[in-house]
Amino acid sequence: MGRFAIAKPKEEAGKAWPAIVIGLFVAFGGVLFGYDTGTIGGIIAMDYWQNLFSTGYVNTKGHLDISPSQSSAIVSILSAGTFFGALGSPFLADTIGRKFALIASSVVFILGVIFQTAATALPLFLAGRFFAGFGVGLISALIPLYQSETAPRWIRGAIVGAYQFAITIGLLLAAVVDYSTQDRQDTGSYRIPVAVQFAWAIILIGGMLLLPESPRYLIKKGQHDRAAQSLSKLRRLDPNHSAIQDELREIQANHDYEMSIGAATYIDCFRGPMLKRQLTGMGLQALQQLTGINFIFYYGTQYFKNSGIQDSFTIQVITSCINVVSTIPGLYAVDKLGRRPLLLWGAVGMCASQFLVAMLGTLTTGQDAAGNIIVYNVAAQKAGIAFICIYIFFFASTWGPLAWVVTGEIFPLKSRARGLSMTTATNWLLNWAIAYATPYLVNYGEGYANLQSKIFFVWFGACFICISFVYFFIYETKGWSLEEVDELYNEVSSARKSAGWTPKTTFAERQGIAGAGAGATGGLIEKSVGKNEGHSDAGSHHDANPEAAPAV
Repeated sequence: MGRFAIAKPKEEAGKAWPAIVIGLFVAFGGVLFGYDTGTIGGIIAMDYWQNLFSTGYVNTKGHLDISPSQSSAIVSILSAGTFFGALGSPFLADTIGRKFALIASSVVFILGVIFQTAATALPLFLAGRFFAGFGVGLISALIPLYQSETAPRWIRGAIVGAYQFAITIGLLLAAVVDYSTQDRQDTGSYRIPVAVQFAWAIILIGGMLLLPESPRYLIKKGQHDRAAQSLSKLRRLDPNHSAIQDELREIQANHDYEMSIGAATYIDCFRGPMLKRQLTGMGLQALQQLTGINFIFYYGTQYFKNSGIQDSFTIQVITSCINVVSTIPGLYAVDKLGRRPLLLWGAVGMCASQFLVAMLGTLTTGQDAAGNIIVYNVAAQKAGIAFICIYIFFFASTWGPLAWVVTGEIFPLKSRARGLSMTTATNWLLNWAIAYATPYLVNYGEGYANLQSKIFFVWFGACFICISFVYFFIYETKGWSLEEVDELYNEVSSARKSAGWTPKTTFAERQGIAGAGAGATGGLIEKSVGKNEGHSDAGSHHDANPEAAPAV
């Protein structure tokens, strides 16, 4: 079993469980993300909601409904809000800190939930969707940022990946609550699923009030004493312990080096060596959306209903369960097998699955004159749903969590908040584009493309591109600290060669402060190094075996 276990390195000082527990709790914010994006697909398919919010449009079954353009607006306006929220996250994160930025984001989210709960017509409902989206956008950029900056390097992938696991739980809860209220013939049919979100936001706010601030943020703000206290809570060591001081020294030296070449702006993220990282992060998040996952969770209920499935809500619950369970092996494998192999083989599996779904759906269904779907082969439709489930497995165990893991660790400290905000905004921009365009691409009628199951050929093409993207652009960062990842990008020009790289020196050694402990980190570190002289493990920091070295 030892071969397959992910164990704390023997020379890792302090306790690992506090940082792991904190990282996993912060991942709870993903429930807000997943639930809010997942609940809308069920709500817009509810009979009562369609009757109440319809402005007179009648669907192909002769039932009052919202029009395809209204449907695309309702689903996509959340993503528009999240796009602007993600872009705005650095201003909060670098001004009031990662911790209080998450609290403020949750308050904005609550405002959106209030509007949606109170709505009985489209305008207020749309406003609520936008503000909830703005809050989710802030949260979606801030959580991986906080997790990456507080997690031990040897299990950072699993901790940041737990954010995606929380998103899948949110999607599952949304499907279950929608299923429970779908047949109600009162406002409770949609108000209950919407109002449940108050609980998720309150839990996140309450927990964040008790958690420490990111030590890397505190170093960035020059608050060395508070950074030592924060790191000591995460590692359960005395602030003056040599391991704490070594870690702070490396963070400080790395930050001093970055600042010596100028402060970061948004434009700087697209200049020089940062361009490759920025485009890698944005490309990864864009392709994650283009694999088609949100088509299934935004419009899946309606799609399954159109495809002749009698109980489409049940299928949606099943796909959500698969999404949750399939994320678990990915959390294990990310720090055991690495980022590149998981993303590569995940793309291969998704590509094959989407192609088979497209072929089965296209060859075994048709339409009547009114645009209703005619199913020629029910067994083939069930097989198509099976391959959708296989696709979800590959996505949830690879691209789902790893997109957040990789983007959370490839940026240097001075530009991390800005770089991560733009990669997250890219995710939401494509999320919006897909949510907005899908009704026009899939639906029947004048002015619509009427692709139906052919839409899966689009997702197949994107998954094929994913394979090449991983091979040429994704660096292997398993086992390295955030500062070492920065060094990796500076020293290795090709992603294909990244798996064989090992660091030779630390930023602290390059800055000439490794032995003295003076200078950049101030009097506290100078005093501490003197106190702990002879006990520092900095010499083993860059052992060739990353699992035998202390975390940085």
